[in-house]
Amino acid sequence: MPDIALPIATIDYRVVGPEDSPYPPVVFIHGVLVDGHLWDKLADLLAARGYRCYQPTLPLGSHTTPINSGQELSPRTLVAAINDFLDALGLRDVTLVGNDSGGGISQFLVNIDDSRIGRLVLTNCDTFDKFPPFPFNLMFSVARGNLTIKALMATTKPTAIRQSALGYGVLTRTASPELTRSWIDPTLSDKRIRLDLARVLRSFKGSELDEMTHRMAADFTKPVVLIWGQSDKSFKPEYARQLHAMMPNSTLIEVPGVSTFIPLDNPEAVADGIAELTVSAG
Repeated sequence: MPDIALPIATIDYRVVGPEDSPYPPVVFIHGVLVDGHLWDKLADLLAARGYRCYQPTLPLGSHTTPINSGQELSPRTLVAAINDFLDALGLRDVTLVGNDSGGGISQFLVNIDDSRIGRLVLTNCDTFDKFPPFPFNLMFSVARGNLTIKALMATTKPTAIRQSALGYGVLTRTASPELTRSWIDPTLSDKRIRLDLARVLRSFKGSELDEMTHRMAADFTKPVVLIWGQSDKSFKPEYARQLHAMMPNSTLIEVPGVSTFIPLDNPEAVADGIAELTVSAG
């Protein structure tokens, strides 16, 4: 897997699809305690349709290389890192796809600098003042330092717990135990990663995302598609409907039977939505 040195850190990324794709590049933004592999099924589907897809792993707790000394971690510095990534690879007119807290970060991005973005796809994600929503706000309020994160993540080591509704099972029904174990291993094994995660969790403020969501709804005029799993108890379907009502440039696609990690559980629905957006935008 290639990596790229950015001011914030050296990050890994996966890229699939033809270099000479006729479609705009697709860049995926994951959330906390997952990595770029969240998007593998979806990216492979799109690559088979001729799209060039990029899956960076951001420093959100499942990364394996800690951030560079002296760097800050916050939604705004993550936006800068994403833009640095796009610049380094020469990506423009990007289809930006966000999920979970990565969707919240994507909202910061299109407000701060949307010059590289051609269109936005939000799947089940933080929005308005839900940054994060219940029950993750309770977990994040505890996970504020090295020892608390280490203790919290240790509870997810047993496969039965990790795959249950007390772990990743609340978000997805298809993630393998091997995949979810790979997501927790960095925090279990490396104090530096735990400190990175603590830093970014402390920076999440519902009031700031609420401002960004409303600014995006008022000012972001490029095409938007909201692809939302209807079985999500945390990133609730009503949030997507509210945002859709506020954004005349948006399309809402409701997907029954799936929760937060819709790229894993129904990648076909997300691929179809991205394809429709790209064709309509063209």
